[in-house]
Amino acid sequence: MHRETSPTDSTLDQAVSVFVEVRPRLFGIAYRVLGSVAEAEDVVQEVWLRWQKTDRSVVVSPVAFLSSTTTRLAINVVRSARVRRETYVGPWLPEPVDTSSDPAVGAQRAEALELALLLVLERLNPTERAAYVLREAFDYAYAEIAEILELSLVNVRKIVSRARKHLAAGQRDTVDAAEHRRLLDAFVLAARTGNVASLEALLAPDAVSLSDGNGVRGAARVPVEGRARVANLATATPRFWSEVAVRGVQANGRPGMMIYRGGRPTTLLTVAASRDGIHTVMWVFNPSKIAAYLHSRLRSAPPLGALRAAS
Repeated sequence: MHRETSPTDSTLDQAVSVFVEVRPRLFGIAYRVLGSVAEAEDVVQEVWLRWQKTDRSVVVSPVAFLSSTTTRLAINVVRSARVRRETYVGPWLPEPVDTSSDPAVGAQRAEALELALLLVLERLNPTERAAYVLREAFDYAYAEIAEILELSLVNVRKIVSRARKHLAAGQRDTVDAAEHRRLLDAFVLAARTGNVASLEALLAPDAVSLSDGNGVRGAARVPVEGRARVANLATATPRFWSEVAVRGVQANGRPGMMIYRGGRPTTLLTVAASRDGIHTVMWVFNPSKIAAYLHSRLRSAPPLGALRAAS
């Protein structure tokens, strides 16, 4: 039996269509501000709920409204997240996101996406981070950012400039994807075979190893610094590399390695490198972050039916 479409149905369908189209951008904004796949998805879901309840007939620009709502919610969440991270056990790394299907994670540019840069973004306050992300990754005009953040145009320009200066102090020139893959492959091969000398040759003198486990057994609870110490850490436990499978993945726009034990993914490894070699080795052991990464492979706009069901 044919069911006639009511005006309400048509209006909701239009709301869903608009939201689905802009959803990758909303996730990209929230993820860069928060450094968490799970929290970014929660923010996007909350934005959808608010979009449903909004009088959309008075919204001049749906994209601007949705972007603004996403940014403000993300800023609120990151403020509370900082309190929770004070009780985190060991180094904290951003949750990696699978970028195999969306290399830029919804952005016009891929800036502020690599794990090492997201980690540096943690040095900024939430407003600075949001302004930087909107400008550098999504190419928003200063006037648009001012409206989103409810700040003056002059203030926004100062905030973005200050954020750039802060980040410049912690950033290094990065290698291209091919060299990144070569260095990562060589690192894993040397670590698996216990070749400390080869490992040291790959590392920058001031290399640091960060293990994000939040108390997981076997994860170093403090940063390990220095070429020799990082090389020794990667080979110190031969049992870690025994009977594992290592598969290449894409994480935050860069090659990574997922390590499987007994067929179960347990560790995501990636590195950051400059012309001096690998300067940051990042191990993600935290099971919730591994799960979030695997879930992010499915990240896409939900079908219209799923959004209608949630309304």
